[in-house]
Amino acid sequence: MKVPALDRTSPVPLYFQVAGRLEQLIESGQLPVGGRLENEVELADRLGVSRPTMRRAIQYLVERGMLVRKRGIGTQIVHPKVRRPVELSSLYDDLAKSGKQPTTRIRHLDVRPAPDHVAEALGVPEGTEVTWFERIRFATGEPLALMHNAVPVDVLPLRRDDLEARGLYELLRAAGYVPRMADQVVGARAATAAEARLLGDTRGAPVLTMTRTAWDAGGRAVEYGSHIYRASRYSFALTLSS
Repeated sequence: MKVPALDRTSPVPLYFQVAGRLEQLIESGQLPVGGRLENEVELADRLGVSRPTMRRAIQYLVERGMLVRKRGIGTQIVHPKVRRPVELSSLYDDLAKSGKQPTTRIRHLDVRPAPDHVAEALGVPEGTEVTWFERIRFATGEPLALMHNAVPVDVLPLRRDDLEARGLYELLRAAGYVPRMADQVVGARAATAAEARLLGDTRGAPVLTMTRTAWDAGGRAVEYGSHIYRASRYSFALTLSS
């Protein structure tokens, strides 16, 4: 295993640089999922850093869900998180671009009057008919997200087969309703027993939440979404500037 060199003149802490290098190796597959990490003493010697620095880097990756410590086994590499940029894109598109092989299971789909909070978010009269659907999104065969969405029926008629084969935003774009603007709120909470069961996690496991309303260039609301994501497998990435 060749670890990229550290920049000792950088203001970025050494432990964070070490963690970043290891994360790159995990995401590239050079450190394969299911394998064991080298002894931290050997790794520290290889990189020329102290054991406390190496220990802190490893703990950082444990907290991010990329490594797990197992008694009698050592430090094992687990599934890297899906890192999603916070921008106007769909989860399906992001997974496909990163080679995560997205697949979808439709749990429910029907046409119904929009609930009050959905009608308010979409800016449509109460009782406006929407297609309401619930999906489980998988990344490389592993459940990642539980997704509820509403799309006004006069925007796009939706079929189960289309939603299983393609992403919602791809379908909207094909129909001429390209999402251009959105209000989005990201949060976190504990999974309910039912949510944990669907996502293959334990009751009370942390999940990330996201609600979004998207509009096209003409200002028409094209979708409302309320999603939860497994925090151990998923994160939002932001680039900030001043």
